[in-house]
Amino acid sequence: MSLLSTSIPSPEWQFFDLGPFRIHAYALCILAGIVLATIITSRRLTRRGAEPGVVLDIILWAVPLGIVGARIYHVLTHPGDYFFDGADLLRTLYIWEGGNAIFGSLIGGAVGAYIGCRMAGIRFWSFADAVAPALLVAQATGRLGNWFNHELFGLPTTLPWGLEIESGNAAFPVGLPADTLFHPTFLYEIIWNLIGVAVILYLERKFRLRFGQTLGVYLIWYGLGRSFFESIRIDPSEIYFGIRTNVWAALAAIVLGLVIILVQRHRHPGLEISAYVPGREWNGPDAGVELDDSDSDDLDQSSADQSDDADEHTESPEAAATSTSASRL
Repeated sequence: MSLLSTSIPSPEWQFFDLGPFRIHAYALCILAGIVLATIITSRRLTRRGAEPGVVLDIILWAVPLGIVGARIYHVLTHPGDYFFDGADLLRTLYIWEGGNAIFGSLIGGAVGAYIGCRMAGIRFWSFADAVAPALLVAQATGRLGNWFNHELFGLPTTLPWGLEIESGNAAFPVGLPADTLFHPTFLYEIIWNLIGVAVILYLERKFRLRFGQTLGVYLIWYGLGRSFFESIRIDPSEIYFGIRTNVWAALAAIVLGLVIILVQRHRHPGLEISAYVPGREWNGPDAGVELDDSDSDDLDQSSADQSDDADEHTESPEAAATSTSASRL
């Protein structure tokens, strides 16, 4: 009982009814994360010279496809829950029963963002860099939903910040005492993600990351954290070669992040001078470019022109056309 006096209690409510509608706290957390990510991304993309509000044209594709991707990934990585003799296959569509995977949302969201960027005339990599830290904010906010749902907790622990889970919970391990505490993996990931925001912004400013390199840092940071948090969770998961599915996905994210950084630094050594693809530029009053730190005052237009000229000799015409945006926060 002394442990329980310093532990983290699980919320007593998970939803409320508003007329005929049931509003789940988990859904509100996800919605809040989307709103925050949209605001942050919009401000960052606007500072890159994009039209204010153009981010809405992109997320109209990214968010729905992200949700679809999250559900598909969950179903495919938990086949025993949906595909068995006598199973109701319609349950694969019952998203309100829970089961959404972040890695699936990243894949689906990336596809949607690519489509939205093509339609809005925004460079995909410029949007990717703008959204990178916002993704961590959204994921940190969404993780609160796991706390409200009393789910996805970690191994038993005697640490004073252990999470209280009712013994009647379907995920409560059989045979453990009712007062057993568990690692609050939702809290660990929230802290890791928020620290990651500061790390990304610092590295972006210090090294003038561009052309998707900021997204690469995001993938590495999130992958490192998720590979650990996933390894101490006790919820059911498919295991391949002794490793949980999402740990494999986290390791793949790290590798992909490294590849993006290395390839893009080689392909695009010049400065970005526009968030738009050639011919789709916005010529509004705020279409100017802000560099990402005060030390870049010495990077005048002549140096940008020299960099662009160098790119034209080392890249294909199509690649050179994509090397024209400026790095900024």
